[in-house]
Amino acid sequence: MIERYARPEMTRIWSDEHKLSLWIRVEWAVLQALAEEGIIPARDWDVLRPLAETVDLQQLRRRQQEIEATVHHDVIAFLWALEEQLPPEGRWVHYGLTSSDIVDTAFSLQIQEAGDLLLTGLEDFLDALKMRAIEFKDQPIMGRTHGMYAEPTSLGVKFLSFYAEARRNRGRLLDALEGLRVGKLSGAVGTYTQLPPSVERRALDLLGLRVEPVSTQILPRDRHAHLIQSLALLASGLDRLAVEIRLLQRTEVGELEEPFTSGQRGSSAMPHKRNPIRSERLSGMARLLRGFSITALENVPLWHERDISHSSTERMMLPDATGLVYYMLHLATRLVRGLVVYPDRIQENMERFGRFYLSGRVLLMLVRKGVARQEAYGWVKEASHRVLKEGIPFEQALREHPEISRRLTEDEFSDLETFPALKHVDAIFERVLGSDEEM
Repeated sequence: MIERYARPEMTRIWSDEHKLSLWIRVEWAVLQALAEEGIIPARDWDVLRPLAETVDLQQLRRRQQEIEATVHHDVIAFLWALEEQLPPEGRWVHYGLTSSDIVDTAFSLQIQEAGDLLLTGLEDFLDALKMRAIEFKDQPIMGRTHGMYAEPTSLGVKFLSFYAEARRNRGRLLDALEGLRVGKLSGAVGTYTQLPPSVERRALDLLGLRVEPVSTQILPRDRHAHLIQSLALLASGLDRLAVEIRLLQRTEVGELEEPFTSGQRGSSAMPHKRNPIRSERLSGMARLLRGFSITALENVPLWHERDISHSSTERMMLPDATGLVYYMLHLATRLVRGLVVYPDRIQENMERFGRFYLSGRVLLMLVRKGVARQEAYGWVKEASHRVLKEGIPFEQALREHPEISRRLTEDEFSDLETFPALKHVDAIFERVLGSDEEM
């Protein structure tokens, strides 16, 4: 994770020193289980028990690097360096285990810690979206499909849509994290050749993890792929928000705008520029997350009981994926809270081409009058296109259309002016905010 987008609390979780502290934690949980089972002497465990807290992690990391330069195996180097800081009873460390028992189990612990930060960031993001959704519940804004005017919607409903999606992504993330709340201490190929399942069960219980029902030398990587895909979906939801902001901030639209500080600059050459750089950053980062999901899927089909083709990717992918999403959530939360809304420009844009967006309403009025749908559709299309081409009011185009004008009454023409396009917005909000159920 490059420093520019790193947040310190997430960086600490993925630091080498913290990883080694978790490796020690797993080793000591196994030692306790071995002592309770009577496999190692209780007196030796009594000697070792307090020493996990006394290991100098910085010295351990330096020494591990020195040894790894020769042995080219990080866990062997770790064990060698650790043994140098322990008394003779340290010979019991890693008893009956294989490297992946420690690495994968500690990896699950790291992922849970990172997940806690992600969930906290996600809750802040949800709070920001909910606040803006309620604030702008009754603010009309032009809805667009294919980038073209459609019918009016509510700016609050836009925010509510992102809120509902973020809730779904929270559910997916929780499910993926729960799926990785597992470890394995089952030996070289997962069949407990050296240690009984009871040791694994007790050690993992001490660590707050469940036993992987069927492991090989490693935890199955579909679990990790599920997490990465959940993060990619979450990032894509942030991207969808970012794209909406970017489109509505364009000069010719100007309905929303990212917060712009007094000292901020938009261009080295053009002083007038106020670019949506935060939204663009979110979109770019989401592309990385979607790329990670492909890599994670490729890590699922390994050779036989394992190979290490997944290992090199995970060393980069998991820290970067969790770190990026954590940064994105923080950025998106600040963006939503500081987003500037221009109601006058919204209204101006809605009326810019006349109220031809009421064409669907007129179509249904004519159908109720007994006109065949396709015939009515053609008439309203003709009137609407006159509005766009000639710049006349929609009501004028309707009144001047010979077929429409003789079928609609004055009261019905008047009703178009007061048509409540947002009359069911409260029902949408009730459906999302009036229930604790996940969307």
